[in-house]
Parts: sequence; C-alpha cells; structure tokens
Amino acid sequence: MKRFLSSLLSSLLGSALLLLALSIPATGDERLPNPAVDMIHYRFHLTLEDHTDQIRGRAEITVRFLQDSVVAFDLDLVDRGPEENTGMEVTTVSRDGTELGFLHGDDRLEISLASPSEAQEWRTYTVNYQGVPRDGLIIATNRFGDRTFFGDNWPERARHWLPTVDHVSDKASVEWVVTAPEAYEVVGTGRLLERSDLGDGTELTHWICRVPVATKVMVIGVARFAMRNLGRVGQVPVQAWVYPQSREEGFHDFELAEKAVRFFTGHIGPFPYAKLANVQSKTRYGGMENASNVFYSEGAVRGDRENEGLIVHEIAHQWFGDSVTELDWTHLWLSEGFATYFTHLYNEFTYGRGRLVRGMTRDRDVVLRFHSRRPELALVPHQLTDPNEMLNRNVYQKGGWLLHMLRRQVGDEAFWDGIRTYYRRYRDRNADTEDLRRVMEQASGQELEWFFQQWAHEPGHPVLTGGWSFDPSTGMLTVNVRQTQGSGTLFRFPLDIGVTAHGQDRAVPRVETVEVSRKDQTFSFPVEGEPEEVNLDPHTWLLFQGELTRVSGKGR
Repeated sequence: MKRFLSSLLSSLLGSALLLLALSIPATGDERLPNPAVDMIHYRFHLTLEDHTDQIRGRAEITVRFLQDSVVAFDLDLVDRGPEENTGMEVTTVSRDGTELGFLHGDDRLEISLASPSEAQEWRTYTVNYQGVPRDGLIIATNRFGDRTFFGDNWPERARHWLPTVDHVSDKASVEWVVTAPEAYEVVGTGRLLERSDLGDGTELTHWICRVPVATKVMVIGVARFAMRNLGRVGQVPVQAWVYPQSREEGFHDFELAEKAVRFFTGHIGPFPYAKLANVQSKTRYGGMENASNVFYSEGAVRGDRENEGLIVHEIAHQWFGDSVTELDWTHLWLSEGFATYFTHLYNEFTYGRGRLVRGMTRDRDVVLRFHSRRPELALVPHQLTDPNEMLNRNVYQKGGWLLHMLRRQVGDEAFWDGIRTYYRRYRDRNADTEDLRRVMEQASGQELEWFFQQWAHEPGHPVLTGGWSFDPSTGMLTVNVRQTQGSGTLFRFPLDIGVTAHGQDRAVPRVETVEVSRKDQTFSFPVEGEPEEVNLDPHTWLLFQGELTRVSGKGR
C-alpha cells in the first residue's frame, strides 16, 4: 500500500485536526494522579530502524495547568541506569525553543518551568530522547521470522518508551509521526493523515486521534502487513491488518468484526473512533483493546473463526474501557466486566437466549471457584494496588454478573436506557462505579445503593441452603431458604423458584419469584399437583451457590 500526500496538504490538515483535538473539553479533575496538571495532547515523533533496537523520539506535550504557581511537573519515563542497556535517555527539554532544566531518574522526568503557571493555562513542551525500550514497545521477530514493532502499554508500560502521565485517569489526544524503513506499514491510534516516501529508503506515517484516550490504549504497530477494508458501519471503516503469510486466515477471521461493531453501535451508541483496525501482533495478551486498533496475539489468527468471543470482547472495549475509562484501577471491572457481559449480550442477540445462559452459567462457576481462593476480595478491591493483580476473575466474570443482575433488577428498558446514557455522558472521559450507579438510578427510578454495595463493594455471594415440602391436603408448596455464606453480608435479591410437576417438561417449569432479604425465610404458595422438582434460579439470573432438598412433612 503506497499513498502519497503533499507535505503542504499534510501540514494544513494536521494543523486543522490538531486544533480540533485541542478544542475538546478537558477531562481532568481533582482525582487525577497529579492534581496540578492535566495532559491535553501528545505528538510523538519516532524514528525506528532495522540495524538497531534503539528508538529516537521527540514528544511534543500540551499541558493544562490546574493551579497557579506550579514551577515543575513530572512525567513517567523509564530511565537508563549506568550499567543498563535499556531505558530512555533524555537529551533536551524545551518550550518555544528555550531549553529548560530537568531531572530524569527513578523512572520520572521532572521538568522545571521557566515561569510559574497560571490556573487553566496551556503550554506545550518538547522532550527529545532516545534509547532501547525495556518493555512497552515490543521489538521482536514474529512467528514468520519478520522484524516487528508493537506498542503494548497495558497497564502502565507506556513509560518504557513514551514520556507521559501513565495512568488511566489522565486521558489525552495523540498523534503518531513515525519514520521507519519503507518495507513496513504503520498502524496507529485514530485516523491516517499521511504516508509519504522520504526518498532515502524510509517512509513517514502520520496518525492522529483527536479525542482523549488513556496511555494504556494509545499505540502503534509497525510490521509487514496485508490490509483489507472489511466494510463500514456508518462512516467507520472496519479493517484487518495481518501478516502477509496469514492473509487468508486473518481476513476470514476478522470479517466477524463488522457484525460486532454494528451490534454495539445499534445498542449503545456511535463508535467512538475514526476506524477500527483488527491487527495481528506481538501483544502478550490474547487480545489488547487498543483504541481504534485492537491488537490480537499471533496465535489468535487461525482461519477457523473460533475466536469470535475474543474479537467481540475486544471490540466491546472500544466503548467501555477505551472511550468510557475507569477512573482508577480499582474500578477495572467497568472495563473488563462490561466487555465480558456485552459479549454475552451479543451472543444472546445473535444466537439466542440459550447461548447467554450457557455463558453465564460457566462464568458463575468461575466466580465461585475464584472466591474460594480469594474470599477477601470484592469486585472493587480497595486493598489491591497492582493492576496486574486486579486483572482477575472477579473483574471479568463477576463484573459481568453484576450487570446481568442489574438488568434483571431494573428491567430491559431501563437497563439499555441507562447503558446508553452512561456511554453518552462519560464518552471520552473517566467514570467510577458510583457514576454508573447514579446513571442507573436515574434511568430506572430506583434507589440502587444497596445493590452496588453488596455486589461491588462486599466480597462474596449468597450461599443458599434449605428445603421444600408439599402438603397434598392444601395444595401448598412450602420453601425454606437460608443464607449461609460466611462473609457476614446478608444479601438482598429477587429469587426465582422453579417448580416442575410430575410429567411436566423440566425445561419450562412454573416460576414463582420471591424477595430474599433476611438470613432465614419461608415462602408458601399453591401449586397444581405434587412437585417432582423444586429448583432455585431456573432462568439463570442470580449469582449464588446452593440448592434445595426435599424434606418430609407438610412444611414448617
């Protein structure tokens, strides 16, 4: 693929889009990691070469100062120690051509200001640096022996090759201006502005994303690629970028992506970025939801379309995790739980309710097993500080279960209304669990603090025991339910009780719904004929453990 734009057109268009990028509302608040500054825009000029793993970079960083009298601010950037061959070395820091003082050590770059700041003032600083990335930018050979460069920033690994505020709460728009040998194609965040032959065996590629994204999902991929446009959803092109040797398999697998984008666009809201590229890569994860270009592991491209769930999960992240981003890592479930449940919702829409039920049943088993190993952890794990440790079964499967039970609690209409409002309100911004709660309360007209407290902030789940008996003289079924979980939390929830009479199809039991809110409760209701089975949660709406047994006698 060779495309050439005149340098004049590229410059004018780049400038215009940069002004648009900088005109979006600033997203910082008092909960930023550094409350004195807010990163607005990054423009990274990177030079990549074949004969060395050393990169050369120039970062132009636009900062909004949130306070008066700031005299210095910090960026995250891994430094190179005296005995190390990896890490970055900063050569100069400047503003408007005037060099500034800086200190670079302990993986922090402190920039001294020439004059104190004024609140709400914007300034742009230039950092020149070079080095061999220890992590973050993966420079390696792919499965076919070809050299590649892939950004892999999650959770806070951008600092290994980019000077940034490397935290999910400080989002910024971003540009990539990459000079690389002409044998490579470059894919990056946002929209392609320019690809030009520089006449010396290298090409310059310029991508821009004019809406704020977190550093965890702003990346480039540089490799020999085969690229195909798979279709459009509205004005958004959906693409596949795969190794040439995987061309047929990759194009076949990633054709599924257009259907997923169409589903989420129709149910949630507009796709948040200028394009969606599905990229075969060297990411350490099975899939990585980088904004506007999802990176999949090399092995995920097989040509058998068995990875539809992975593709749908990563695409769901474009809305939740990338556009609406968790305010802090403790709210990671707002990313992973959403992507998990919205994959189930896609399956329900595409293949029917049975597929969702099977997925939720599997996920419930996963949550129960994880809780047996880590019983102290709530969905929002305030005692953890390492996002890698937070990336556990709770944030995926239990987060998905919270959303499933929330859907039952408020009803389908309010649930989808709340989801669309949540996306619209926090698009390109950060949110936490309380923000979601408030939106869902408004959508449903219900007070939901109790719901989020028990499912998001308390560890565990209901463990139910009890029994049932039938009195043939009255036709009454009596069911006793006891909460026996050891966490001390008493849960409140609607409980479906399925009753199957002799000769009745077990797949369609009669269902009675009761409200459980105490440790020990007994419910009675009339049934037609003696039950053969009495089961809890026959339609799979509750995260719980336990079952009922039949007891002799006529009830309690």
